[in-house]
Parts: sequence; C-alpha cells; structure tokens
Amino acid sequence: MSQADQPAAKFSNPTLLKFFPFLRWFPLRGDTIKADLMAGITVALILIPQSMAYAQLAGMPAYYGLYAAFLPGIVAAMWGSSAQLATGPVAVASLLTASALAPLAATASEQFIALAILLTLLVGIIQLALGVFKLGVIVNFLSHPVIVGFTNAAAIIIGLSQLNKIIGVSMGRSEHFIPDIWGVIMQVGDTHIPTLLMGLSAILIMWSVKKFAPKLPGVLIAVALTTLVSWAIGFEQNSKASIAEIANPEYRAAAETHNQSQIRAEELNKKLTEASSKLGALEKDAHGEGSQQIATLKYEIDLFKLQLDNAEEANNKRKRMLRKLVLERVPGVDGQPDKLYLAGETPPGAKTDGHHWRVKKIRDGELALVGGGEVVGNVPSGLPSLAMPKFSWDMVSALISSALIISLVAFMEAISIAKAMAAKTKDRIDPNQELIGQGLGNIVGSFSQAYPGSGSFSRSAVNLNSGAKTGMSSVFTGLIVLVALLFLTPLLYHLPQAVLAAIIMMAVVGLVNFKAIKHAWHAHKHDGIAAMVTFVATLAFAPHLDSGIMVGAGLAIVLYLYRTMSPRVAILGRYSDGTLRDVKVNNLPTSEHVIAMRFDGSLYFANTSYFEDTVLEAAANSPKAKFLLVVSDAINQLDASGEEVIHHLVDRLKSNGVTVVFSGLKKQVLDVMRHTGLFDAIGVENIFANEDMALESIYQRLSETGIDVSGDFCLIGKQTANAAA
Repeated sequence: MSQADQPAAKFSNPTLLKFFPFLRWFPLRGDTIKADLMAGITVALILIPQSMAYAQLAGMPAYYGLYAAFLPGIVAAMWGSSAQLATGPVAVASLLTASALAPLAATASEQFIALAILLTLLVGIIQLALGVFKLGVIVNFLSHPVIVGFTNAAAIIIGLSQLNKIIGVSMGRSEHFIPDIWGVIMQVGDTHIPTLLMGLSAILIMWSVKKFAPKLPGVLIAVALTTLVSWAIGFEQNSKASIAEIANPEYRAAAETHNQSQIRAEELNKKLTEASSKLGALEKDAHGEGSQQIATLKYEIDLFKLQLDNAEEANNKRKRMLRKLVLERVPGVDGQPDKLYLAGETPPGAKTDGHHWRVKKIRDGELALVGGGEVVGNVPSGLPSLAMPKFSWDMVSALISSALIISLVAFMEAISIAKAMAAKTKDRIDPNQELIGQGLGNIVGSFSQAYPGSGSFSRSAVNLNSGAKTGMSSVFTGLIVLVALLFLTPLLYHLPQAVLAAIIMMAVVGLVNFKAIKHAWHAHKHDGIAAMVTFVATLAFAPHLDSGIMVGAGLAIVLYLYRTMSPRVAILGRYSDGTLRDVKVNNLPTSEHVIAMRFDGSLYFANTSYFEDTVLEAAANSPKAKFLLVVSDAINQLDASGEEVIHHLVDRLKSNGVTVVFSGLKKQVLDVMRHTGLFDAIGVENIFANEDMALESIYQRLSETGIDVSGDFCLIGKQTANAAA
C-alpha cells in the first residue's frame, strides 16, 4: 500500500477531544469531505422548506425556521456524539412550543417571538446541565409507552392543525383544540378551491417522488413547482377596507367593538408594563420602606392583568367570529365607497369584484382582507441579528415547566434517532455528550433568534442514506441555509401557505403508529394503559400538550409502583430435576419442617407491608416449621423501610421458635445489612450464597435436634438427606 492510500491518523488528544469533540473528525480525507458535502446539500434541500413549515406550526413567522436551521444544527453536530444526527426544527418540538406560548402571547407577535427565543435558551440550559452532570438517565422518567402515546396524539394534532390552511379557511385558537378543529370542519363548504388544489398538488408531488424517485428531493420539487404556479396565476389576493364599508350593521358594530377593544388592550398593556417597572425599581431600592406604595402598585398590576385577560378573551371571541365571515365586495359608483356584504346577501343586480374576502386582521379601523390563497410573503434577507434573549424572572417562571418538558421530549427524540442510526453504522453514542450538543445548539440558537429544535428522524435518515461520514455534513447543511438566507429569500415570497401545511402533514404521517400502542399492550397491560391514557389525555388537553404528557408520565410511575407493591411470592418445593419451584404451579408437596419462599422484587417502602404479610401468612400456615428460608436472588435493593421490616420479622419469628434464613443476597443488599447492623441480628450462620447450601445447613441443624428428616424430600435432595441421616 502506498503512503497516499494509507488512512490518516485520527486526532487523539483526549483533553482537547473532551472539550472539542468535533476534532475527532480530523484530518478529513477527500472522499469523506465529498460524501459529507453531498449529504449536506441533500439534507439542506429538504430542511429549507421544511423548517419554514415547522416555524409556522410553532406560531412563528416562517423565516424564523431558517434561523433555527442555521447555527443550532452546526453546533449540535460539533459537540454531539452522533455523526449523522440532523438537528433543527422538528414537528413535535414546534407544536410543544406553540402550546407553551399560546396562552402567554398572541401568535407571531413580538412578545410571542421574544418568549420563544427565551424558551430556546431555557431548553438549552436544561439540556446542557443534564449533560454536564451526566444526568441523561433522567429522560427515563418518560417511558417508551408514554412517548408512543404522546407521539401518536401529537401527530394527529399536528396534521389536523394544518387542515384549515389546506382548505383555505380560518381557524380559531382557544383553550380547547377539538372545538377549534370542529369549527374548521363546519367551514368545509367555504373551501377555497385554488388553495385546496395547491395543497393536494404538493402532497401528490411529494408522494410521487418518494414512491418513484426516492433519491430526488420531493419537498423541494413540490415547493419550486407550486411557488412558480402561485406567481404565474396571481395566487395571492390581498386588499384593505375600512370598517365602515361593512354593510351588515351587526357585524360592523362587532368590528368597531373589536377595534376599540384592541386599543384598550394596548393601553392596558402599556400601563401594566409601566407599573411593573415601577414596582421592580421600588422593591430594589426601598429596603423595607414604601411598603404602602408597593402594595398599591401590586394591587394595580393585578387589576390591570384581570382587565387585560377579560379584554383579550372577549376580543378573541369576536376575532374568531369575524374571521369566519365570507364577504363579497361591491365597488362603489359615482364616488360612493365600496360595500362589503356577507356572501349570499349581495343586493340583486349588484356586481361584485369576483372575489370572496375574509377578514385577516383589524387594526386602527382598517380591515386586512384575504381574497385568494395565502402565501409566505416577504422573507427578510440576511443573517439573524445576534442578541441576548429578552429576560425577566416573570417570563422564566412562566416558561420553566414547558422548557423542562420540551428538553426531555426533544432529547428523547434525538437520542432515539441517534441510537437507531448507530446500530447501523456501529458507532458509539454517548447520551450525555448528545445532551451537551443539543443544549449548546439551543443556547447558541437563542442568541440567533431560533426557537427550540431537536434531532429530526426524516432528515437524519436522509443524511445517513446520502452517505454522511461525519458531523461535517451538518456543517455543510448549515452553510447552505446561510446562502439561502443571504441570497434566496426573495424567491420564497409566492410560496403558498397550503404547501407548507402539506409538507407538515406528509412529515407527520410516519409518526402515527397505533401498532406501537398495541405492542405495548401485549408487552404488559400497564404499559398499554399508560400509552392509551397518554394518547387520550394529550388529545383532550390540546393545545396544552405538556399536561397530556405529564398525565402519562405520572400514570406510568404510579403503575410501576403498583406493580412493585405486590411482587410475586412463591412457596417453593423440590422439583424432579432437583431445582426449587413454585409448589402451586408445579403441584408439589410442602415440608412441615421448613418453609422456603422466593420474593421476586426489590424490598422498599412501597412493598414492605406486603412482604411482612406474606412471611407471617406462610409461618401461620406451617405451625410446625422451625426454619423459614427466604430465597433472595431477586431482591436487588433494600431501603431503610425494608431493613426495619426484616429486623422486626427476624425478632418476632425467633420469639416463636422460627429461625429466618436468607440465601442469594446480593452485594448491595448485604452492604445495607452490614451498615445498619441487620447482618449481625440475622447471624452469619443464617446467610448463605445459594439455597442448596442453606437447605443443607437447615436440615443438618434439624437432625441435630433429634428431628427425623430422612424421608423429607419436599425440599432436601437425596444426598443431603442421607448425610443428615
């Protein structure tokens, strides 16, 4: 082999690798760079349109998806442990972001965006802390059945949440997702046909490419073709009108009230901000003085919040009602203003402009009307500005629980994908290092206006199948997104919103997997129950998805404790092959001299009473027994409650002439016994390595007391019986 053909020596300085794990990629060979570049380009072609779709799912303007696709993916790959994991916007994290922020701010508003960026920082800090302190195992609190139930429900919610964009109608946002979806279904008769055709065409293109030409970027092809058609046919139709142009007096009054209520809400928000600033300054400088003024300000703040909540609730109801209206415009003649009539109420003979208009927004007495399909619109070109996320303790306290949920769910998604790919590539995945990578990615993302992201299953699979060798493929992907941000954003103006909805629907179809719930049920009925309850709870609590997953996680823990509270206990007898087995299952006789029982579970606070009851019941059922053997091979842990119960049982049975003997105790259990003095209370002569040694000693001691055990083959083997005789 020539020197040029020999593989280059990999970077191996352990100290530097610990802090800069991406150095393990170097030195890069030419064929590796080529493979990573091709994989990076392929993933970017999917990521660019997909990230914009996911951003809107998160309630953010579409271009924020490009921000989330830029730096976080590069940083996560450089500090993670997987060579092929593609990090960025994903469906589940996007939906969780929307559900966390929707109660706190209006979708896509400045406040909403600020909260999303702060949420990204909190998610990153939590993930980084878990990784640094090697607490990746905490993710196990979200069991697989819970994640299965949650993922299925989330996929359905995600798909249904895009239905209104596919058919071109409005969708209200309330505290309950199911009524919102029902409201969309009730508007099916008002479907905007061009919008529906755009969405269905995109789905057909992506499905066809995946089936007949899977190596081509179906998402990009669908985006390119539909955007071109949208531009050519003038798909977007927007207009403006004054509230006074609404002909129907009832709806005109509702629009006026809505407009005034918005102005009132803005005034209340301003007063609330000013009062909060004053309160913060007073609490900082008062040093115990001015308590009366502080109390007055707190009262005013609570009053402003109550008034603001009431105003926003009423405003949201009016907004949902007004957005459902389908209007027709009759142009004015002879200098008269235009008139907007409800569809079907246009005066006979009046000629409309040929469009059906919907109210998109009302502000400052002006209606923003949509008469055609909705498009992405202006996408700012250039890099996201680097800035510290807006921060306050009130914001942190409002977001921290959601941040924890998103951190764990997003990491579970990422590590599951990474492990699945590692099984194919034979690479080693370090969960704690992956947490560090994901955490740093989100932290850096928060400084570049990104919302929370995670590892993507579909893009990671494309990355792997495209031949990616190292994380450099994700670096190339991020650089291509950078090029798109700098030079290609004007091309995205005419991209139909229905196409972004179609992209999301196609992406989440693969997440619906009811077979996994059925499999969990077959594995253990408690797992099936946890999966199904999580599924139902997530749907019921939507859009508050964190409540659904918390219900599932709590139930899974409760069911686990329930299972371990009553572990299997077996009275043992000698089987024909010489092993000890359950006398009930195998129909074996029992000994009147010795009770042998096996306890199949750790002995801790939740099941100590059950252990005590079963031991005493076994002793009561064998009044002539002099020894009770506890076969302890399955006892993996012993806590203070378990130690106390054993101590009590040993003393109690000893006073009744019964000696308690243990066999097969594990090191960790013996350590607890030694530290607490229980070992001495039991006696070294009553602790054995296995059950045969214990029984041999028991029968030897019985024979020494004059009891004839030569014919007792219920527990003793023939060899031991002859020795005892």
